[in-house]
Amino acid sequence: MKQFKTPAGEYQHFMYVEDEVKPSMIVQHGTKVVLMGSSESQDTMQPPPEAAAPSRWISKYLNTRYFHFPAGVTVRAREGWQNPRTDKDRNLLRTITGQEKYLAEHSIYSGRTRLAGATAHWWILRDEPALGNNSGFVESSGHVAALYQDELYEIVSGRAGTARLQNFGVVFGYRQVVIYVEPDALVEKKLTTNTARTMLLINNESLPWAEWALEFRDNMPKEISALIAEKAAGASVADHSKSIRERLKQILELFKVTRYRPAPEGQLQIEGEGLSRGGQSKRQKLSEQTSVSTHSAADGASAGGVYAIFQKEGGKPGERVHPDLFPSVSWITTKDGTRSAGDMEDRAARFLIDQNRLLINADFRVFTDMVGKIIEDLGGNPALLEVVTDAVHGWFEQALVEAIIGIQALRNSKEWSVTSLENALSDEALTTVVMPRYHVHNSVRRELGSKLGKLGVSAGN
Repeated sequence: MKQFKTPAGEYQHFMYVEDEVKPSMIVQHGTKVVLMGSSESQDTMQPPPEAAAPSRWISKYLNTRYFHFPAGVTVRAREGWQNPRTDKDRNLLRTITGQEKYLAEHSIYSGRTRLAGATAHWWILRDEPALGNNSGFVESSGHVAALYQDELYEIVSGRAGTARLQNFGVVFGYRQVVIYVEPDALVEKKLTTNTARTMLLINNESLPWAEWALEFRDNMPKEISALIAEKAAGASVADHSKSIRERLKQILELFKVTRYRPAPEGQLQIEGEGLSRGGQSKRQKLSEQTSVSTHSAADGASAGGVYAIFQKEGGKPGERVHPDLFPSVSWITTKDGTRSAGDMEDRAARFLIDQNRLLINADFRVFTDMVGKIIEDLGGNPALLEVVTDAVHGWFEQALVEAIIGIQALRNSKEWSVTSLENALSDEALTTVVMPRYHVHNSVRRELGSKLGKLGVSAGN
């Protein structure tokens, strides 16, 4: 750090400031800190490039960094510093309160749910304009964070927050739900932060978010369950599962991917318990005899999920299970409130792995463009919108379902880690699945030709 030269020719690490440079609030006692920046010309009051609320970035950062402040401590942050101090409407000192005060004032329900080694504090926010209007200085809509000693860590909002809330089972209505998980401070488990104080660590390992999410889903507060049910009522109720199952019934064997096996002239080097010798491996046989008990949090899986590992010696007793390969499906859209603007924007679908649930974005332009093209081919009759939309959705849904059950068949394979499988089922990967249009277009036209022919309407060749 730069040292200061005194009039006597000595060097010191600090200097006493003159009264004229002291802020008025310091009076006789206090400390003034000057942030020097990366260069002499840098304005350190300017927000970082990624700041969501540039004019209020300091207020937003402090409010979302702290749950609340101790009694007797007042924190203020200046906003609109570019404007004259006389302009009290734009240049003002905002009192920083932390997230707790805002959540208490804007929630309709709140509570606590006990988890293994932690407590989940939750709030349901009112469905009001404040969800978006106050986002400049607090986190005003749904998000998730870790809570420790009245500070917030690993806070995720926006798309990342939505994904984590959905992992916690808040599939619908997530914009109104806030969850803070507070780990227990136990002697046998060292709870601390990383050096930058941005992450919490338990025994020097990352927080077990997947395990907490599973446990929260299994013990969902009734108030949040009611909110989810209310929002889900608006989701598309068109059921394509029966027709999709019927079409795929004859080829389900093709979704059972052949495993690696030793070959004298094989190009791959394989070893370990994943080998298959024309029958079932020991691990495969064990999987048919037991259900899942636990899974390491390090790889993002959870008990009962599609990536759950097999029973280990000394584990909890289990029973044989026969999971349904086909995911449950919901078509969501901003029109009925089942999808929030910004979530899954310009993405086709999202697969919630641990819940085997597929959410399809009905607003995605590939789907709407296909509907528009088919209706145009049929003469532009708006009365056909419902039947055409149903047919288009049904065939695109089948493409997504086929991709999901096909990828899941690769689990426990040597060359497919949990991370690889998650990448293959990401929003972006599922968007790629629906990009081919030729076969879907032809299938929709054949289906409509059969349906509309009975009504005397031609679907074209």
